[in-house]
Amino acid sequence: MLNKDSIVALATASGAGAIAIIRISGQDAIGIANSVFKSIKEKDLTKQKTHTLHLGHIVDGAKTLDQVLVSVFKGPNSYTGENTVEISCHGSTYIQQQIIQLLLRKGCRMADAGEFTLRAFLNGKLDLSQAEAVADLIASDNEASHQIAMQQMRGGFSNEIAKLREELLNFASLIELELDFAEEDVEFADRTQFNELINRIEFVLKRLIDSFAVGNVIKNGIPVAIVGEPNVGKSTLLNALLNEERAIVSDIAGTTRDTIEDELVIGGIGFRFIDTAGIRETQDVVESIGIKKTFEKIEQAQVVVYLVDSVQCSESSIKNVQLELEKIKNQFPLKPLVIIGNKKDLLSESQIQNLKSEIQNILLISAKQNIGVEELKNQLLSFVNTGALRNNETIVTNTRHYDSLLKALEEIQKVKYGLETNLSSDLMALDIKEALYQFGMITGQVTNDELLGNIFANFCIGK
Repeated sequence: MLNKDSIVALATASGAGAIAIIRISGQDAIGIANSVFKSIKEKDLTKQKTHTLHLGHIVDGAKTLDQVLVSVFKGPNSYTGENTVEISCHGSTYIQQQIIQLLLRKGCRMADAGEFTLRAFLNGKLDLSQAEAVADLIASDNEASHQIAMQQMRGGFSNEIAKLREELLNFASLIELELDFAEEDVEFADRTQFNELINRIEFVLKRLIDSFAVGNVIKNGIPVAIVGEPNVGKSTLLNALLNEERAIVSDIAGTTRDTIEDELVIGGIGFRFIDTAGIRETQDVVESIGIKKTFEKIEQAQVVVYLVDSVQCSESSIKNVQLELEKIKNQFPLKPLVIIGNKKDLLSESQIQNLKSEIQNILLISAKQNIGVEELKNQLLSFVNTGALRNNETIVTNTRHYDSLLKALEEIQKVKYGLETNLSSDLMALDIKEALYQFGMITGQVTNDELLGNIFANFCIGK
């Protein structure tokens, strides 16, 4: 699958900017770049040392396209493991296209999505999980997802898997040796040590599998549905959380007729807030569709914020609120429910105490005056288990890795059962091989063109 031709693509974001970087990689990359580069000091790029910078111009015959800075990286000491050149030109889209078209005429072809990173993987510069982390790093939009991607890109996850695979492989070799000498009835693999290894692998796999729940929400953001009756201040709360006028606010009940979504980073974790239509009985067809969507969004959310107008909470309305809360708890028993009493600034001290005694765990705020909003943010953050993140533990965020870990755990548990029941070595060997296969699928020691095509198709062009 490894092509020897030279590829080119824009490595920076498309569009106009101060500077753009055009990347070339391949056996002839330096020679092709040299054919269009005129150094201000008459340098020949093919004779320059690796990891050097050179100032000059890109020329097309007698025509000068731009003054540029050229970086030379000679394989295997480059990102792709091949000869690589990066041309830093001015960010005009016209200049970018003129230089790329010139390089195509000189023998390059346009890179496929993720082809630079694919070549890095095929040349042994990255394993597969590290290559996938490159895409996660590019997509990271908060501190937590960035931290996880950086750890995986540095090999934290793959090193842990590779170590387990190597130890299991050693025992697998001894098991295979026993099969070769089956007639002599000899035992090369110490069963006590083997059992200890299997228990340790099972423990690590379970920890990594459990981390996916945290990793998935960190990577994709935590959806939070803001629900409640009409005109209690849901849109005002959304605006207060985002610190901008994102949702329309008015005194007319039912102003929000559709869901409004926006994102906010709290403590390095991404939260996706969903302002929903007010829940009430209505004959308005459009508003009723919005209310139906509200319940759909509650279904999709991982945290539910239920907002009440604390000023309007009379004895009868408190009972209605309690009934609504019970309904949500019964319908969504596993979802964290945060109960918010809005308009605290309009309450007397006795009203505040009464509300706290009638509605358990209610958090009183004033969205309009921005009172208690930070406390709400801290409460939302408490629902995320950031302990593993703080301790720099490996956290799994990739669904493909998660699937392979589940399958590997299943095979390891079969081996464990085989040890406990004195199962024959040949049957255990099959389960060990399957576990090794699943480990290899994560790091790329076992792969195929279809798998690589699916993974790298999701990359951006130029990376």
